[in-house]
Amino acid sequence: MQYAESINFHRFVQFIFFKQWFELKQYANDRGIQLFGDLPLYVSLDSSDVWGNQDIFLLDDEGKPTHVGGVPPDYFSETGQLWGCPVFDWNRLAERGFDWWMARLHFCLNMFDIIRIDHFRGLESFWSVPAGEKTAINGEWWLAKGYEMLQMLKSQIGELPVIAEDLGVITPEVEKLRDDFNLPGMKVLQFGFASDATNEHLPHNYGKNFVVYTGTHDNNTTLGWLKSVKKEERRNLQRYFKRTRRRALDPVIEACWGSVADIAIMPMQDLLRLDAKGRMNVPGVASGNWEWRFRWSQLRRSRRIFLKEITQKYNRV
Repeated sequence: MQYAESINFHRFVQFIFFKQWFELKQYANDRGIQLFGDLPLYVSLDSSDVWGNQDIFLLDDEGKPTHVGGVPPDYFSETGQLWGCPVFDWNRLAERGFDWWMARLHFCLNMFDIIRIDHFRGLESFWSVPAGEKTAINGEWWLAKGYEMLQMLKSQIGELPVIAEDLGVITPEVEKLRDDFNLPGMKVLQFGFASDATNEHLPHNYGKNFVVYTGTHDNNTTLGWLKSVKKEERRNLQRYFKRTRRRALDPVIEACWGSVADIAIMPMQDLLRLDAKGRMNVPGVASGNWEWRFRWSQLRRSRRIFLKEITQKYNRV
């Protein structure tokens, strides 16, 4: 069989990985710790998913994408983000009973106790860019069939242990999809200071069914962000926290912990008080990301005490 040796090698590597992973998950669960996983909406062109299921993606006769995924210009990029991943043929997915999505979601929910669907809005409609474009500007919004897909999953497992990453260009239709399945959405405190007191990312505007982050993997670290904010954001920060921006890191973290949002999360870099050198990812930049690594020697006793105190203070035990 062609490629048999290469395929079997990777199957063996994955066998070892998943054996170790499920041992780790069992260890965590036995100690009351849940694992929170992240599920990208799209998969890469060179993935086994595309190779083995070419009919559910918009590909030409040679297996190359006719359209690719991304997002239009937004907070992160003036030209949008062009990811280059093939987009789904949702009509074909529906014809197949969403079997590929069901298998993917069931497996991820076996790996993790709860998952976040990245780019959740793409389950309602997605930004489709003709293959060959240099930026994401010349795309169009196309309708997806996420409601039917999530309804099928709910019929199989009941309530969905899923977080909706609902950032970016969010419409009432996307919010309805999220709320129809009672999925928690996301708030990012770093986004809260670019406008006035009505900004949805400010803690006093949160609802309960949300997950609040100081910042995500796509943001600068909170300390790096505080050092770089300009004019209006700087004034709003000082007005909100009554601190200079360089002294606002812990109040920012505490504002998340003290909010009514059901879940509060901060990147490890924020707990460690790291500046922009600890940033995880720069959206739209293809290389040099995801290189930061945590070392236990970085975690000082004072930061452990801080985390313990605010967790107890705001009843997030």
